[in-house]
Amino acid sequence: RTMAKEGTPNVLEGDSMDQDVESPVAIHQPKLPKQARDDLPRHISRDRTKRKIQRYVRKDGKCNVHHGNVRETYRYLTDIFTTLVDLKWRFNLLIFVMVYTVTWLFFGMIWWLIAYIRGDMDHIEDPSWTPCVTNLNGFVSAFLFSIETETTIGYGYRVITDKCPEGIILLLIQSVLGSIVNAFMVGCMFVKISQPKKRAETLVFSTHAVISMRDGKLCLMFRVGDLRNSHIVEASIRAKLIKSKQTSEGEFIPLNQTDINVGYYTGDDRLFLVSPLIISHEINQQSPFWEISKAQLPKEELEIVVILEGMVEATGMTCQARSSYITSEILWGYRFTPVLTLEDGFYEVDYNSFHETYETSTPSLSAKELAELASRAELPLSWSVSSKLNQHAELETEEEEKNLEEQTERNGDVANLENESKV
Repeated sequence: RTMAKEGTPNVLEGDSMDQDVESPVAIHQPKLPKQARDDLPRHISRDRTKRKIQRYVRKDGKCNVHHGNVRETYRYLTDIFTTLVDLKWRFNLLIFVMVYTVTWLFFGMIWWLIAYIRGDMDHIEDPSWTPCVTNLNGFVSAFLFSIETETTIGYGYRVITDKCPEGIILLLIQSVLGSIVNAFMVGCMFVKISQPKKRAETLVFSTHAVISMRDGKLCLMFRVGDLRNSHIVEASIRAKLIKSKQTSEGEFIPLNQTDINVGYYTGDDRLFLVSPLIISHEINQQSPFWEISKAQLPKEELEIVVILEGMVEATGMTCQARSSYITSEILWGYRFTPVLTLEDGFYEVDYNSFHETYETSTPSLSAKELAELASRAELPLSWSVSSKLNQHAELETEEEEKNLEEQTERNGDVANLENESKV
């Protein structure tokens, strides 16, 4: 309070001093996560500068999320097979080579110890001595015999004898463990090779999404295509809106996910992806774009994530391709250029025009404003103010023509009456 009297404008510090006097327990502000601190709304964040929109999903489909401070790393070891499959190729090949090399060295060491303990090394040139393994005269030969045993090569130069029971037991153990290692590592490599991730490289999305009128309704559209002749079976499309929001209770939800309907209730989300298709989302009252206009769209910080799923026809494995659109990649008042043409006996797709768009007449109002305007004028949504004025002009023209016709008929009737009176 003394500082306040002296003119120090630190009101927060004075309030905290009063709080300390009234309650012995210090109240600390909760520490927000880094993501929540970075994505605070404009009215909460002190930084008023415009930030660049950070993608949640990149254009190539990779998720731009890194997991940090994971303390329970043992969970990765409980599912070691998936962990090995998810590793990069260079680490996977390194582990593949290291596992085989370590097992060969381990069993080679045991074979050498058995020969050393039995005294085979001291009777190498003694023809009357029966060793555990013939022609095993050192660690190198024991290592080679271990490789032959585990890989079942069997050159026939080094052979185990029946006078060595410990060697027979070791042979059984190495054969069983070697089969397990082969099944595990070869299975891991096979699954990694046959992963359908590369199949998604030939599933393409348009670089831009567009907003324009379709059948009298404002729609958000994007295009998908498949470059291969082998098709995606049971293909389906989904879309999500990624946008931070704040609830009415004041809770801030970063990167909130909202579903965008692309035909779930009508079945239009099930695709027969033989040629490029335009996926349409009708902007209605259930749409998150209901109140967004052309002028407001660039100010929004949002991202549209599109997900295409299906089974690869050749392997039957599920494939998923992803892409995203930020506000700068959504074109208002554009349509996609047609790419399908009819040739002599077949249809041809021109992928040079796959990403091309052309401008079309589209109202700059939001779908909500268009609906209100249409309800006032009792006109369909596809009618604009200009079309309404044109209709009034046409009605006025028709009325003038009718008036002229009626006046002509009246003039004709008057002339006939005059002629009859003269007669």
